[in-house]
Amino acid sequence: MNLKLIKTETDYAAALARIDELFTAVPGTPEGDELEVWLTLVELYEQKEFPIDLPDPIAAIRFRMEQQGLKAKDLIPYIGSGPKVSEVLSGKRALSISMIRKLIEGLHIPAEVLLREPKAHLPSEDVLMQCRMFPFTEMYKRGWFEGFTGSLSDAKGQREELLTRFFGAWTTSARIPALNRQRIKQGEAQDEPALAAWRLRVMNLASKETLPAWKKGTLTPAFLNEVAHLSYLESGPLLAREFLAKNGLHLVFEEHMPGTRLDGAAMLLPDGSPVVALTLRYDRLDYFWFTLFHELAHITLHLEKDGYEVFLDELAEAGKDELEREADAFASGMLIPDEEWSSAGLSRDSSPSAIVQFAERLRISPSIPAGRIRFETRDYRIFTNLVGSGKVRNLFSRR
Repeated sequence: MNLKLIKTETDYAAALARIDELFTAVPGTPEGDELEVWLTLVELYEQKEFPIDLPDPIAAIRFRMEQQGLKAKDLIPYIGSGPKVSEVLSGKRALSISMIRKLIEGLHIPAEVLLREPKAHLPSEDVLMQCRMFPFTEMYKRGWFEGFTGSLSDAKGQREELLTRFFGAWTTSARIPALNRQRIKQGEAQDEPALAAWRLRVMNLASKETLPAWKKGTLTPAFLNEVAHLSYLESGPLLAREFLAKNGLHLVFEEHMPGTRLDGAAMLLPDGSPVVALTLRYDRLDYFWFTLFHELAHITLHLEKDGYEVFLDELAEAGKDELEREADAFASGMLIPDEEWSSAGLSRDSSPSAIVQFAERLRISPSIPAGRIRFETRDYRIFTNLVGSGKVRNLFSRR
């Protein structure tokens, strides 16, 4: 049997059988050397496939106490008081993040043991300081601290623990909250910590989805034309999400935070898969489709080509820069080809039936040309019956 890495259960069984054959080999002989290599390969495979459970945190603390000859009173600097030490050691009080941090620093117990999570670590004090500006109460009200069922007062008492859990794996990728890495476009100043919290929420939601691997260059004109045609169907927004997901692109919905006027965002996860996040700030079909295509434009024009990491967009802000104008033009042209729009001659004076007929010919939602006329004329009083008001949020709330 040829020596090779063990990758499957079949390989593992064959390796064990070969070890049985070589078990009595004399060390230093070719058979003895082969046995040693097989034992090493089996050990590596077992460490990967059958990891040993992490020890209980309290057992680990007691073990360290025994090693260093410590008494319960010696834990007061790390845990807080005599009664607290007794409650922790008896299992009546859970370790707080503050306690864990001190135990890591003082007794050198690995974070992954105290947190009971392989390769776990605590966010740095700098990260925590920055994220204490997050809108904690609003995050609590929205149920962003998954698994926590206590009151707001209870939540505030566990602020550090809840924020640490909310940060999750993002602390290791320098993406928390990394405000300088966000490309925020808006007219007036917005609440940047709220934007950062919203962004992390979106990343958390997207990371829970298991999608096919993303392939750069997927967003071709033909692909985007298929997405645009989905608008023709009543359940078009739902179908668009499914279609994008099948091609490795996350489409996430999360309401904007107070103090922000965010419409949407385009970003990349650490594995390179793209995320489009929409706030559905306005519950209209024309707004949904244009925002979606604006963010898809950022992915294909700027994230994949220019190396930007995230765009956070307020689409109605004045004085858009070149990149935003490029995304607007791309979105408009993909939803309605420029030559079709020019030849149609639609305007604010067009009849609703003319707009519907145009949309029928292109196999797109009439909300798209109606919304474009409203946007170009800056008159949002016209064609209100065509833009699909109240037809988006309800689609997703029923799922």
